[in-house]
Amino acid sequence: MKNRIKLVVVAVVALSTTSVYATNGSVLMGIGAKARAMGGVGIGVGHGAESALVNPALITTIKKENEISFGGTIFMPSVSTDGGSAGTMSDESAADLNVIPAVSIATKINDNFYFGIGMWGTAGMGVDYRDATNPGAMAMVTNLQIMQFGVPLAYTRNNFSVGVTPVLQYGALDMNYNNGNQDANYAGTGAGVAQDLSMGYSLGLSYTIADVTIGASYKSQIDMEYKGQLSSATAPFVSSGVFPMAMADELSTPAEIGFGLSYKMNQHTFAVDYKMIQWEDAKGYKDFAWKNQNVIALGYEFETKAYALRVGYNYAKSPIEDAGAMTLAQVGSAMAAAGDTNPANAPKYMGGNALNTFNLAGFPGIVESHITVGGTYAFNDTVSLDLALAIAPESVTKLRTMPADMDGDTQPETDIETEVKHSQTSVTFQLNYNF
Repeated sequence: MKNRIKLVVVAVVALSTTSVYATNGSVLMGIGAKARAMGGVGIGVGHGAESALVNPALITTIKKENEISFGGTIFMPSVSTDGGSAGTMSDESAADLNVIPAVSIATKINDNFYFGIGMWGTAGMGVDYRDATNPGAMAMVTNLQIMQFGVPLAYTRNNFSVGVTPVLQYGALDMNYNNGNQDANYAGTGAGVAQDLSMGYSLGLSYTIADVTIGASYKSQIDMEYKGQLSSATAPFVSSGVFPMAMADELSTPAEIGFGLSYKMNQHTFAVDYKMIQWEDAKGYKDFAWKNQNVIALGYEFETKAYALRVGYNYAKSPIEDAGAMTLAQVGSAMAAAGDTNPANAPKYMGGNALNTFNLAGFPGIVESHITVGGTYAFNDTVSLDLALAIAPESVTKLRTMPADMDGDTQPETDIETEVKHSQTSVTFQLNYNF
């Protein structure tokens, strides 16, 4: 029975080697250089045109009648896993560089109405284990890309602003692995790239009294379907009992609700945001037992006419927790309670172990703390350049992925645990044109 379950778990590890490349779970900490330099704050403090997705009411903070901002983030994650080999065979994904674009435009129509348009990369994930030494990696190569297009509309009057951004989201997902065969010529398992378009929206409010701004925001869940991806990837494991059925092909962008507050004192601005990312209701993520995530962001800005300096901090507890993995004794008790005497059915009782494996090897959105710094340099009254550096120190998570003593001998053994390490560095640049 031990050998059978080991083969099943190795297959699950190999299947699930897609690494999340983002910050708060699989959601970017912030969009735009100003927000990312201030720890991701943007619900209660305005960043001009780049506020379109975070709090569209704050596009009313553009400095002139028109603002165009364009740039992107060079994202450099480092993800490695020992695949349950207790550190003796650790592989690092070669997919360690991503470029995430962002373009934001906002225009003042009159004293009350503002509108804009924008395109933003908001999430992505992928690994490249084609050269991995660990057979459990199955030479997997995966890629997910998420882009959002939006048209923010805002109304302001008497220091109160309200805004909405209808969002068109594009996503593309590709998953390929070769079932443990390291031969690069082996066709393997995969359904090719799947794409989808879906609609959502972002809502925002803000109110300023004296030097204090209060904001609130809501982002809708956006349901996406990548036909033939998760279903074809998990189908081979239904017969082994790891999954009662193949997974659906849905992977939703989760809803978010947030509140923000900022205080401006001469050249100094202090800001704090709170938001909840609702993973427990998002299709796909809830199947992986992700927990809702509370995010706290702190930011500070010192601004002059010629330049600005920014620092920030962002914290969100990992949405991944122990999914209730079983020891051998617990597997046996569960089988006895069900009247099941067939050892080959043991994998059916190891749902928690399989989920732990999926989350750690497959979706390790475990980074929790982020330290940020950045600034702006104004070339003149019209053109300025924003820069931001965000560093997420290494997070290490280890969870049980297979019970001990699966061979039935008298030698004591320990549970097999999988360890994942994840750190991130990103540089964001943004050119602004105000006129």
